[in-house]
Order: sequence, then C-alpha cells, then structure tokens
Amino acid sequence: MMLPLATFTVAFGLAFGVAAIHAGITHWEAILMSMFVFAAPSQFAALELWTTPLPLLALAMTTMAIHTRHLLMSASLYPWLKPLPLLQQFGVIFMLTDSNWAMALGEYQRGERNIGILLGGGIALWTAWVIGTGIGLAFGGGIHQPERFGLDVIMLCFLLVIVIGGNPKLVMILPWLAAALSALLAYWWLPPYLHVLVGALTGGMVAILLPKRWYKAGIL
Repeated sequence: MMLPLATFTVAFGLAFGVAAIHAGITHWEAILMSMFVFAAPSQFAALELWTTPLPLLALAMTTMAIHTRHLLMSASLYPWLKPLPLLQQFGVIFMLTDSNWAMALGEYQRGERNIGILLGGGIALWTAWVIGTGIGLAFGGGIHQPERFGLDVIMLCFLLVIVIGGNPKLVMILPWLAAALSALLAYWWLPPYLHVLVGALTGGMVAILLPKRWYKAGIL
C-alpha cells in the first residue's frame, strides 16, 4: 500500500533538494536534515528561515507548532506501542508520518496487531524522502512548483481514503469534518501553523463528545 505513496514521496524529496539549493544550504546539510528530521513541512519552513546567523529559537518554535499534532498521533498509538521496550517505542515513533500513521491506525481498528505495518511504512517513506532529496541536490532542476502536478494534495487524498474510506460512518466523518473546518478558519485568522494544532484538537474533542452509543451502534 505504501509503494505508490513512496513514489510520490521521492518527488517531494526532489522538490526539497532543489529548494535547499536555492536557499543556500549545502548538500550535506540538506541530506542530514532529511535523514534526521524527516519532516517535510518543517524542513520546507526551515528553508524560509534559513539566514546567517540561524534563528534557532524561531526554527524550534516553528517546528514545534507544525508538528504538535504528532503528540496526538503518537498518543493514539499508545495501546499498540505499550508492550515494546522504551527504546523500540522511540525508534518506531521516529518513523511516524501522517501517511503511515493513518494506514497503521486503520489496520489496528480492523484488529491487526503487527507493529511492522507502522515501522515498515515509515522506513519506506524515509528511504524515498532521502533518495528524492539526493536526486534534487544532484540535478538541481526538478520540480519548482509541485502543485502544478497535483503533488500537494496527494497526501491529503491518501489520508482521506485510508482513514474515512475504510470506515465511512458518521462517527468517523464528523470529527474529521470538524477538524478540517476549524483548521481552515484558523489558517485564515490565526498566526502561521497554528491551524494544525487547532484542527487536531477540535477533531479530537468532537470525537470525545460524540455519544458513546453511536460508536456501539456503528451509526452510518
């Protein structure tokens, strides 16, 4: 399931490699960033802030704002990760992305308990991301406007299919709809990147407040 998405991830990585060149980042800095940060949104945001001297506090705060949702994502996987030793938990979470989280969560809800689904998907995406970055750095041309090819909505479409498509019930759709609407409003009216946190918290609150009998009845 992750192979098609990994192919598109190469293209995203290529775009990052090209953008890194234009931002004045050296090849080894860009490669190390893709290897150890492994987070496309914060890496692209870092390019916008990349000056001399580096604004370390701004970089840290921006990255934290963008990826606050990972606190909620990893918390949702706690029942799955709990039996693992602590170091293994950290190793698996390092590979956590929106895509393999959605895929793994869907499998968990269907009764699958093999953590390799989460880890294997993350490794596939990490490999594709690093390879794509290397290609972008090596050839320097690549994709300047990925939205022209629809690459900017690939991840969104994948998440919708995995999370909602596999369980198209009202109790699943309402939290995601609330998250989308609140994130959109926050994007328009709040400071940059806060819409991510607002959407995640709103969706979570709606899911908590829905009547428990809806979940038990499997309301469509």
